[in-house]
Amino acid sequence: MENELYDFIKVWILAIISLCYCFYISSKLPKGIFKLFSLTPIFIFFLYLPLTISSVHLVGITAFFLSWLANFKLLLFCFDQPPLSPPPSNLFHFISLASLPIKLKQKTPSQNKSKPPQISILFAIKVIILALLYHCYSYKQNLHKNVVLAMYGAHVYIELELTLALAAIPARAMFGLEIEPQFNEPYLTTSLQDFWGRRWNLMVTSILRPTVYYPMRRISTRLVGSRWTSLPAIITVFVVSGLMHELMYYYVTRVAPTWEMTWFFILHGVAVAVEVLVKKVVPVKMRLHPVVSGAWAIGFHVVTAVWLFLPLLMRNGVDEKAIGEYCKFMDLLKGLLPF
Repeated sequence: MENELYDFIKVWILAIISLCYCFYISSKLPKGIFKLFSLTPIFIFFLYLPLTISSVHLVGITAFFLSWLANFKLLLFCFDQPPLSPPPSNLFHFISLASLPIKLKQKTPSQNKSKPPQISILFAIKVIILALLYHCYSYKQNLHKNVVLAMYGAHVYIELELTLALAAIPARAMFGLEIEPQFNEPYLTTSLQDFWGRRWNLMVTSILRPTVYYPMRRISTRLVGSRWTSLPAIITVFVVSGLMHELMYYYVTRVAPTWEMTWFFILHGVAVAVEVLVKKVVPVKMRLHPVVSGAWAIGFHVVTAVWLFLPLLMRNGVDEKAIGEYCKFMDLLKGLLPF
């Protein structure tokens, strides 16, 4: 575990040095091809760095933050698009915005006095549920396969939400940056469009819109007209998201892709596009009640996740690796504590 932490720290030191180059050199270049050319080595380097980490948890965090978020933000930076343009005057702000799931927000006069972050009751409940799930894995050989899949689905969601929230807290505490909300209680969704657009992993949504969705809308407008222009743009976003998930999965497992994860997102992209199409042609009074459409959306997620998403993770032992790392971390923590 100590060696894995050492590799993790080394990778992030190199990432910070790379972002210093972006701040001091690339930011001075005009937007477009020159800035893109100057940042191409950084894109490649950020794709390589996660390969030097073996821990499931640490490589997952690093790959998502650097290979996906940072690279997409830097791509927007090449063309003077937010969140890194205009560049913050403070280097630490730039590094935080580039590599962490956060964004700056303008504070009103009543918010000038910053309050220390508070842990909500719901946050604490999710921490307890995650600990219980890890404990229950010890008995999974006595449980039905579908029960284990449901446990692991809840585990993936809760651990992802907690990890992203905790990763952004130091930037808020040290630099006064406002945390970008990552999840908005996705289990309360009213539709597939609501789930993906307003509730699930909102940082990814905010990055995919300017990098994929809006450019594709401009292209598809010329092909299918303004009324239907959102449909190919939606499907393209899900295709890109599926490919990026394949990349994240490769970092964790180092196993050649089987494309099940890509098909999971393509299927959801088509379903969201159909949902948008139905909303355009069906009057509001004739649509399903939000409770019914929300239950259908959750059911669709459960079926497709059990079919395409979760088995892929468990087939390659990602769950076993994650549990083993958790136990190692707890043993290390116990050794460091004086009691």
